[in-house]
Amino acid sequence: MAPWVIATIAAAFLQNLRFMLQKHLRATRLSTAGATFARFVWGAPLAALMLAGLVLWKGAPPLPTAEFWWMGVAGGIAQILATMCVVALFQMRAFTVGITLKKTETIQTAALGFVVLGETVSGAALAAILLGVLGVIVLSDPPTPQPGTPWRRRIFNRGAGLGLASGALFAVSATGYRGASLAVASDDAILRAAVTLAYVTATQAVLMALWLAWRERGEIARVLAAWRVTALVGLVSALGSLCWFTAFTLERAALVKAVGQVELVFTFLASWLVFRERSTGREIAGILLVVASVLWLLAATH
Repeated sequence: MAPWVIATIAAAFLQNLRFMLQKHLRATRLSTAGATFARFVWGAPLAALMLAGLVLWKGAPPLPTAEFWWMGVAGGIAQILATMCVVALFQMRAFTVGITLKKTETIQTAALGFVVLGETVSGAALAAILLGVLGVIVLSDPPTPQPGTPWRRRIFNRGAGLGLASGALFAVSATGYRGASLAVASDDAILRAAVTLAYVTATQAVLMALWLAWRERGEIARVLAAWRVTALVGLVSALGSLCWFTAFTLERAALVKAVGQVELVFTFLASWLVFRERSTGREIAGILLVVASVLWLLAATH
């Protein structure tokens, strides 16, 4: 199995675990922004420690180019906003549906990768993308709509909007991270990933801290007070992000995100075993359509 596939599967598992912890934090003690900040306040120093260890072991790479700095910041800001969308979505829809709507990032990453990085897709891949759009439409319909509700309101609702927005922002994030990691002049994929991760998480921690100090006073103290859970969020986030960044360094973002759909398997298990949630027949059909589109997309790009 290719190293980038192994890194992606590990990243998907760790990301699903992080979302579970953030869902718990949002439901019990923190705001949406606070649950989002939890991954950065502890993740940033952990990422810095990982980079320091790699530099001592392998030596420091040359100073990155200007492209590294702006693409890293763009990816970091997009990831903050995307995570907030997902955490907010968990308050409206079941865990499985929320994650699946987020997974439109694979479809949107393929499109953005073409525009920004020139990474093309075949006709078969385009057909797979359209199948995924159909799955999203099925998923966006609320499980128990009010009688007489027009179909447009059932499909174009706030939950669907948050899911699609998170997917678009995660697509921007993935493209930015791949571009930034490729701008690090090193042949070592893990070192390039660690440099990008340390820079991005430090920037995200500072930006989120400034936002919370301005808009949600006292939330930073609540995040620190819940350190037993938030520190675990930071650890899982740092390890998962290192895996994602390594995969982005080795392979095109669209393919990495396609393989990352394996997170849906972990999500089903978490929804069933941990949150005791049950999906409706229509939700399962929508999820299966999205999964089928992802598998088709992966096959079409090899």
